Amino acid sequence: MDRRLKKGLKITGRVVLGIVAFVVIYLLSAVGMSHITVNSEPEKGGDIPIYINSNGVHTDILVPIKNNVKDWTKDILYSQTKAKDSVANYMAFGWGDKGFYLDTPEWSDLKASTAFKAAFYLGTSAMHTKFYKTVKEDDECVKIMITQKDYADLVAYITDSFQYDNGKKVLWIKDQSYGRYDAFYEANRKYSLFYTCNTWANNALKAAHQRAALWTPYDKGIFCHYR
Repeated sequence: MDRRLKKGLKITGRVVLGIVAFVVIYLLSAVGMSHITVNSEPEKGGDIPIYINSNGVHTDILVPIKNNVKDWTKDILYSQTKAKDSVANYMAFGWGDKGFYLDTPEWSDLKASTAFKAAFYLGTSAMHTKFYKTVKEDDECVKIMITQKDYADLVAYITDSFQYDNGKKVLWIKDQSYGRYDAFYEANRKYSLFYTCNTWANNALKAAHQRAALWTPYDKGIFCHYR
């Protein structure tokens, strides 16, 4: 066998083994660390309801639209949605890769370039918000009662996830939505294999001193602590 070809095959083999090893270590870490609970005994007696909501892939955090801690309508405006009414009691917040959010309304629309950019810190991020009149608990929507102090810390975490203009207003991404009651905004940080939309939601629970995974890239890693 040609010496150069043999050397090339060895290098290729090492690269393949390296990739396989990375994938195995990543998956084992995701499963293992997802099942390690932090904040296992959150403070009891809270009177503020929040919800953890998943669509089966992506996790949102739902909070009261207005109370004595925070009035979200001062930051997130109905006029930035397609809604004609203003009857809502809860606001959903989600964070994710901007390309995924805006260019991939359905999984069938996913492009390899979008996935590659998201996985390796090459894209930008966005916050997705949605108004809800009511919230129904089920297997993929869990209600938690938290204290005002913990909620204030959650508010600070969500607030810090947005980008702002010089007037300290959130940066609305115009003419982008999935329906009548939602909107997108520019966000901080970048999506990656190690910091996903579900990592953001899990960290939101950590910020609120609630049960959460040590680290998780997927929604089941959050919900396993509430079942």
